[in-house]
Amino acid sequence: MRPSSWADRLVALLARFVGLVILLATAAAAVASFLYNQADEADQAANVATQVNMRLRDHVAVLEGVRALYQSDSAASGPGIRAYLRALRPQVRTPGMEGVGIAAAMRQGTPAAIEARLLENYGEPIKVWPVTDQPVGFPVILVEPYTPRRYVALGFDMYSEPVRRAAMRRAWQTGRPAASGVVELTQERAAKVKQPGFLIYLPVYANGGAEAAEAATVGGTRPVEAFVYAPFRIHDMVRAVFGSQLKTIKGIEIYAGDGPSAPRVFHQGTMGWDAHEEKLHIADREWTMRISYGRLLERLGRPLGIFLFGLALAILATQLHRVQQRRVGAAQALAAEQARHAEDRELMMGEMAHRMKNAFARIGALARITLRDSANLDEFETKFDGRLRALSDAKQMLVTGLVDRVELDRIIARELDLTGHVIRDIEGPDVRLGEDGAQAMALAIHELVTNSTKYGALSGTGHLSVGWRRDAGDVELRWAESGLAATPDIATESFGTQFIRTLIERQLKGSWQRSAAQNTLSILIRWPDHDAAG
Repeated sequence: MRPSSWADRLVALLARFVGLVILLATAAAAVASFLYNQADEADQAANVATQVNMRLRDHVAVLEGVRALYQSDSAASGPGIRAYLRALRPQVRTPGMEGVGIAAAMRQGTPAAIEARLLENYGEPIKVWPVTDQPVGFPVILVEPYTPRRYVALGFDMYSEPVRRAAMRRAWQTGRPAASGVVELTQERAAKVKQPGFLIYLPVYANGGAEAAEAATVGGTRPVEAFVYAPFRIHDMVRAVFGSQLKTIKGIEIYAGDGPSAPRVFHQGTMGWDAHEEKLHIADREWTMRISYGRLLERLGRPLGIFLFGLALAILATQLHRVQQRRVGAAQALAAEQARHAEDRELMMGEMAHRMKNAFARIGALARITLRDSANLDEFETKFDGRLRALSDAKQMLVTGLVDRVELDRIIARELDLTGHVIRDIEGPDVRLGEDGAQAMALAIHELVTNSTKYGALSGTGHLSVGWRRDAGDVELRWAESGLAATPDIATESFGTQFIRTLIERQLKGSWQRSAAQNTLSILIRWPDHDAAG
């Protein structure tokens, strides 16, 4: 075969360079397009968050106007605030707010003045509720605009409820708007479909005189004569603020707080992997909003199209190089294949020598152990033949199946089948053993079967059950013999018992325990589960 000329090599190098340039340029264009789309969606999400925050500031501005009106003439607050709200029309200008209310200060146990103001505002007797152990209270004396559903909130002592009380105390101490946590609004009791809600409070500090005498103080704080507040039904507020924009958003979630423990208070649509997270400022609290626009084709389609077009050009540019290199590649592949075959032969010969060395060493060790355990040549022949057969069976399972692991249940079943007994009480999951583990377990099971045939359940008296399970990264095998003619004596270890323990501890890197009581024998073998570790 003619070697490549310098001209061929130069053309191949040029083709690679051109293909690389095209590929890098299209990848950069695709990334730029993706980032542009992502930034555009992030800007839209930020604009939505700004819109929500501005609407909430408008709501607070309405409360500040009501507070100023109430401070100017608290005695005539009912008619004045009604007229003010009719002129302002916040439900039209700033929809989403459930209404505006006033909760006036009351020393505990003195509801008469509050109930008189309720009678003046609404023309019917309304009681303060509930009775609490707080030193002061703030019953609702006004809710506007009036609706039958909002009527149920009149007389409710907001300071009696811990979540509302925490927000009121923050507003009391700072003089700034404070938002409560998520609560069920009192007027929800009359609603057919209930929604979670929250409230924003503004304190009205006492200016002195008669108002100061009726104001509430706790712990040396500045006297407060009332709170101006607005309740919000969260679902209604979100839909009012977003309006028709909700139709353009695939999914939206709002959480009352920050972090994984914050409760989700609003959810609509399906959230995608492209969700953008923004912060909402609810008075003095921070909520989290996640928006997913679902523009998968717009975000990925154009960058993907650019990239695929550039990839096609790069492939065409490099096709010349592929044709040019095909001849050289064929020759190199042939040489590599020949070298690989040589390496494989050398590796197989080395592996065969290593395995034969290990096999002879294991057989020699097994012979020495059996010789020490035998009283005469006949006993040696019997024991050595059984142990060698168990070792050979484990190896045969590996060779016959052309695998490097063998199932535990096959090892146990093969040894028990040779006794002629049908043992049905065998149960366990699929556990596979490597070569060393399989041979060690085969020898151990052989010794257990041999002992049971001579002295235990397999001798004709008793019941044998074998089970295994996985536990905390280990395999646990239980050999249990019950109903024996006598309780086995396990105070001392025979040489066969020592042999089993050595196999378990050294080759399986495990442990074993024996226990005997009331004509039963229980053996527990435990070793690392190498399949689970892998």
